[in-house]
Amino acid sequence: MWPHLSIHALLVVIVTFSPVPAATQSENDVTGEDIYPPLWDLAPGNLLDFPVKDNKIVINAWNYQDRLGVYKSLLSASAKYFDAFGPHNSGNILWGLPLQHGWQFRTGRLADPSGVTSCGYENGEPLCQSVRSWWSCMNYYLSIIPFLGAVEAGLFGQLPYEIEILSPEEQKDDFCYSVKDCWSRMPKLMDDWKAFFEYLLSTEHKAVSSASLSSFKLDDALGLMWKAHTSSIAYALPMFHDRLKYLSDPEANFGEDWADAVDFIAATHFKTDLLTTNNFQAFLPHRMLVEGDVLPSISDFSPEQNKVLVSLRVLHKVNKITGGLLLKIWQKAMSTEAGRRIGRELIEGLPSSQKLELLDLIEI
Repeated sequence: MWPHLSIHALLVVIVTFSPVPAATQSENDVTGEDIYPPLWDLAPGNLLDFPVKDNKIVINAWNYQDRLGVYKSLLSASAKYFDAFGPHNSGNILWGLPLQHGWQFRTGRLADPSGVTSCGYENGEPLCQSVRSWWSCMNYYLSIIPFLGAVEAGLFGQLPYEIEILSPEEQKDDFCYSVKDCWSRMPKLMDDWKAFFEYLLSTEHKAVSSASLSSFKLDDALGLMWKAHTSSIAYALPMFHDRLKYLSDPEANFGEDWADAVDFIAATHFKTDLLTTNNFQAFLPHRMLVEGDVLPSISDFSPEQNKVLVSLRVLHKVNKITGGLLLKIWQKAMSTEAGRRIGRELIEGLPSSQKLELLDLIEI
């Protein structure tokens, strides 16, 4: 029985979920190279490491290394707020974004799925991110938009130059390229990301004025970050629906399933620090899905990988069948810190052989 629930609802959903490997990493592993996104050491470490042209910091958002550099700059600028949560900035909850992007790069999801160009392919332009890639376009709203929200909030202080984001060669109207441009086109989304970074800044100001070490509350920060994260996906999802046509049916289904599942994960204020995120995404597909991949028996996937994909498919289908009721019930159950703690424990700790009885004769 979930805490603080009151009105009757009858819904039984069994979801097999296995996000955590048998041997998870510990805080002693935070210096291992394999836990960082590919090419992390080669990405720009701060904004002044990017090229400067005509008094503007120029960022090519369609180059994997540049987009990774945007994340690296965010992590560096926000590191001091997360000192208490792990060594070497490992407790920073922004790690979820570059780690997910690194998985997309490593598994070939940022390359041109139409095959018309060599963008993203080893024998062509390996660091190129294709504007035809559904994953790359969706990620733009989880990289450049948070970054510009942080710039507007003042996370980087007073910058000596303006920021210029280069546009892709096609579909230019699907994106914005500056704080002013993005603010005029998607004010609520920019507001959500700005609010998260303003919260970080406010805790520093409060700590100084009160002479305390910190007024930072991790659950509050996670709530604001996940609100902005889900807003980004909600904004981008209908815009890039046409990009799904370039994907196989199994891959397109997986993309939509994953986007839907984020709402459930977000409701728990899931901790997206370095180690937790690595452990969580360990069983995501190691390649793109192709025609002929049939769940739950994809031969070159582990049993855990197959189970995760089945879980996401079931979650998406049931939520759709119920008109979103499943998500509403879950969000209600996660409306208290106690409920969210239980939700996180379920996601993090279930052995791969067990089943998660997500909702069973719940009263809400």
